[in-house]
Amino acid sequence: MAYQFRFDRVLTVKEREKKEAEDRYRESIESFEGLAQKLYQLLKKKELMEDAQAVNIQSGIAVMSLRHGQQFLLNIEKSISYQQKLVMEARTTMQWHEQRLMDRNIEVRKYEKIKEKDHHFHLAHQNELDSQQMNELSMTQFMNRRNR
Repeated sequence: MAYQFRFDRVLTVKEREKKEAEDRYRESIESFEGLAQKLYQLLKKKELMEDAQAVNIQSGIAVMSLRHGQQFLLNIEKSISYQQKLVMEARTTMQWHEQRLMDRNIEVRKYEKIKEKDHHFHLAHQNELDSQQMNELSMTQFMNRRNR
């Protein structure tokens, strides 16, 4: 008798859900990394602009250029603030997908453990049936020899 796991379809569905959760988690990591990279570039640009402005102030700069530099820095700071908010949202999303993936992994492992235990039970039951058949066969042979 071939072994058939009674929750085989459920296990297949859970494995598919796990795969989908892995894909979504991977996508959320990529999104987070992209947004974090943009934030890093903005911070780097701000730092370079501040350094350049400090050098210009020491060497002497026109007031109008200084105002343009300050306005540019204000715009960069607004962009940084917005980007930080996006990075935090992406981090939260990534963490949520990570937790969902962990939950799916646990579900799949539960069904795999059930399958393993069920398979061991099936093998033990099959061995017991084989043993009974061997006993019956040997009893039949013994009785046939005795009757001769």
